[in-house]
Amino acid sequence: MAEADWQAVWLTLKLGVASTAILLLVATPLAWWLARRSGWFAASVQAAVALPLVLPPTVLGFYLLLWLGPTGFIGETLESLGLNHLAFSFEGILVGSIIYSLPFAVQPLVESFRRIDDEQLQVAATLGANFWRRFWTIVVPYCRGGFLVSATLSFAHTLGEFGVILMLGGSIPGETQVLSVLIYDHAEAMNYDAAHQLSLGLLVFSFAVLVLVYGWQRRTTATSEARLC
Repeated sequence: MAEADWQAVWLTLKLGVASTAILLLVATPLAWWLARRSGWFAASVQAAVALPLVLPPTVLGFYLLLWLGPTGFIGETLESLGLNHLAFSFEGILVGSIIYSLPFAVQPLVESFRRIDDEQLQVAATLGANFWRRFWTIVVPYCRGGFLVSATLSFAHTLGEFGVILMLGGSIPGETQVLSVLIYDHAEAMNYDAAHQLSLGLLVFSFAVLVLVYGWQRRTTATSEARLC
């Protein structure tokens, strides 16, 4: 592969790791709140989180470009503080990837949190365990499979993201040209051999990761349920 191809591979992995780490930090408290709440407000929040699932990526990318660009509210605010706007930058596509992959991080955690036996938490509370101790000793071990699926789906979705990144970041080598955008550039230039190599590599890598993770998730879920029985 050419140097530009390896550069795109590194940028894609960097984006995937960064967005997954941030998504887990954001999605965990949000999913816990959604799993413990009902009513119209909670339903509205969950609908807002799931909105990227039904919106065309170009729509989300367009509005993010407006908001994060030099004429948008966020972009203007950043520039007034002496910072750069986020359009056509790595930080910009990172924000876009986090927003677009948020439902893939939140939903597995919501379903996993809802399966927790409240009696286990209540017993721990009566024994004097505070919230954080209950969370780390009961919730996290039981929901390891949910955390794993959340992280995997977030990472895999980021690897294949195209529309939001292209709208918000364009195709700047070393800055915003991730693998999906580079494949599109190769195909547009009728360089099908390079596009095929990158596409096949991405396909094999994504499939292998999902097989390994789902296999491990089945074992950890069975182990966690056995411990709580």
